[in-house]
Amino acid sequence: MSLNSPTSLRARLSGSRSTVIGAVLLIGLSFLGSRLLGAARTIVIADQYGTSVELDAFWVAMRLPDLVFQLLAGATLASAFIPVYARVLQDRGERAAWRLASIVLNWVLIGTIALAAGVFLAADWIVPLLAPGLGEDSGIQNVIMDDAIFLTRVLLLSPILFAVSGMLTGMLHARQHFLLPAISPLLYNLAFILGPLLLPKELGVEALVIGVIAGSGLHLMIQLPALSTALIRSGGGLGLHFSLGDGEVREVLRLMGPRMLGLAAAQINLIVLTFFGSLVGDSSISILNFAWLLLMFPVGVFGMSLATAIFPSLAERAASGGPGAVTAMVSQALRFTLFLAIPASIGMLLLRDSIVKTLLEHGAFDATATPLVSDVLLFFSIGLFAHAAIEIVSRGFYVLGDTRTPVALAIASMLLNIILSAALVGPLELQGLALALSISAIAECSLLTILLHGRLGRQLISRTVWWSTLKTVVAAVIMGQLIWLLLEILTGLDFARDSWLTLVLGVVGGGVVYLALSLIMRQDEAEVLILRVESVLSRALRR
Repeated sequence: MSLNSPTSLRARLSGSRSTVIGAVLLIGLSFLGSRLLGAARTIVIADQYGTSVELDAFWVAMRLPDLVFQLLAGATLASAFIPVYARVLQDRGERAAWRLASIVLNWVLIGTIALAAGVFLAADWIVPLLAPGLGEDSGIQNVIMDDAIFLTRVLLLSPILFAVSGMLTGMLHARQHFLLPAISPLLYNLAFILGPLLLPKELGVEALVIGVIAGSGLHLMIQLPALSTALIRSGGGLGLHFSLGDGEVREVLRLMGPRMLGLAAAQINLIVLTFFGSLVGDSSISILNFAWLLLMFPVGVFGMSLATAIFPSLAERAASGGPGAVTAMVSQALRFTLFLAIPASIGMLLLRDSIVKTLLEHGAFDATATPLVSDVLLFFSIGLFAHAAIEIVSRGFYVLGDTRTPVALAIASMLLNIILSAALVGPLELQGLALALSISAIAECSLLTILLHGRLGRQLISRTVWWSTLKTVVAAVIMGQLIWLLLEILTGLDFARDSWLTLVLGVVGGGVVYLALSLIMRQDEAEVLILRVESVLSRALRR
């Protein structure tokens, strides 16, 4: 029987003892909770600051600290550390695994502190290069730029905290401990929200900075009990080990080198948005960021959660069985991601006005900003499915020890985004920047999938995957037509002004129609999804 057949998929995924599916559900729920809090965070920021030029300064200040974290801790955790750590734990035992973890953690921390210190000293000339038009329209460019530089320096504390926290997450995930790492982003977002709500309004966007720093600390502290438990049970320990001569350490360094470039490319895409957005005019950076945050809600739930949950198991399979052992899991994960992300992309495109108006149009975020964010979200939503699928497909390369291919494509995508952004920002302004990023993501996703298909013996894109994707597209298109018809009816009945009603009816109605069509077409992903939900609800009721 084919590994990719529907019967095989149901047999593998509907078992109540499936560790991977349990992890997917837990991490999926945590990502959903984190994204809900992230949406609440976005709502609070919009309510408190609108699309002010001061908020532009905050978004600019976030770029360099994020880059510092992704260059070191992000690269180590995502593609290099977990596969090597999982293999060492399996082959050589606890003592060797903890020694490896200690060495990597120590050097990541040292590197992050050194890089943060360098950025701190050079902030005076780097930050103005990121957003040369920041504050120009308001006539207070020097003041706003000074604010952005100051906020950048303060925020550099967060990547240091996240470097340690990210490594702890990697250790715990590799040991199949998901609960406390799943809670940590919830606490980060909660602190982010409470900062501007509880602190004096006179602080302005500095309240957001305090929330970020506090959230970074909580992200780290919540994982310490789980790490302590793992240390006690295993009889291991972390220490001041710094040897770079160990073979596994050299392998981590070899794997993380190319990945650093890939993650830098992803961050540069956001810097490109910031750079060109600042040239369009004041508030443009905030408009782009609000639309991006709305886009990241479904990407996080449908792409990142599944990719995070399956990655440790993929690493174990690759270590024990080679490329053939990971084919079925990557294929299944890709099908599920597309099953969820394609209709989400169409739904967000059609309901974008109601989404922005319902979630953001409060307080300092006035009605004039709504169509601006909505227009940008239109073009971002085109690439939603690609952003989600990249999270899955890239992991397939990582567990095979190939970080160069996804990195090369990430850099190529970045270069394409820069070229398209420069070409489209003139005629389309902010919408052109969003379209450029979507086109780049679709191109990167397509090439990643084709190349991984070849690496996995041309088994990834099977007839089952094609058939499943075709059913997904058909159901999503019909769903989209019905949502469009619903919007027309509501407009004719003068209900369009009730954005919350339009949004609820569109999401619920569209979801029901899509699921019903998928079941009618006997789409396996829909059947498995219902089985898993029924299983979770049944266990919850029994308790």
